[in-house]
Amino acid sequence: MITYTQRSTASSIEMLPNLPAIGSVIWLHGLGADGHDFVSMVPRLNLPLQLPLRFIFPHAPLRAVTLNNGYVMRAWFDIYSMQFDQRIDVTGITGSVKLVEQLIENEQRKNIATENIIIGGFSQGSVIALMTGLSYPQKLRGIIALSGYLPNAAQVLSDKSQANQTIPVFIAHGTEDTIVPFILGEKTATALKERGIPVSWHSYTMPHSICTQEFGDIASWLESIYISNK
Repeated sequence: MITYTQRSTASSIEMLPNLPAIGSVIWLHGLGADGHDFVSMVPRLNLPLQLPLRFIFPHAPLRAVTLNNGYVMRAWFDIYSMQFDQRIDVTGITGSVKLVEQLIENEQRKNIATENIIIGGFSQGSVIALMTGLSYPQKLRGIIALSGYLPNAAQVLSDKSQANQTIPVFIAHGTEDTIVPFILGEKTATALKERGIPVSWHSYTMPHSICTQEFGDIASWLESIYISNK
């Protein structure tokens, strides 16, 4: 059984396995949350001994969010209205992608190759996970995008990096999601598949959240891309 030690800094929470890590998962929380939000996910994945992964849960910057009357909260980018897939905060997204790229570089300095790094996230965090993973110039292991979407998908996919042309992507969404409509997750999965990206698509009868079955499916996917695809 893998056990973990939690380490906190001003910018992130880290979950460190008791065995030498073979890879890292950089996980991005949703709007208004922080890095603590998904720390409990790690033991619930119940990963096998062959899969000791480091988990990094960064805190998004504090910023005013237009949709919430300018209230300052942790957010990876601004949201202008409920039609958030139409008017996009390009500057905010670009800045957050750069923050994740710095985290990838930090993992490299810990002797984790980029090809063993996964970028994942929930809701707003999944937007940044997709944007970073598809554009990063070096090969990554994969992307996990839960209850999110890919803004400006046609352009992003047209410009995706050569290194990550066929990056594996796990996409999941709740059919009863009233925050980020289910159709946006479904359209994202379809758009990626049409570009030849191997997508593992999952839908669950749930609102804007994560469920037990989802944890199991994520764990199985992680095993498939780290162990089966060595």
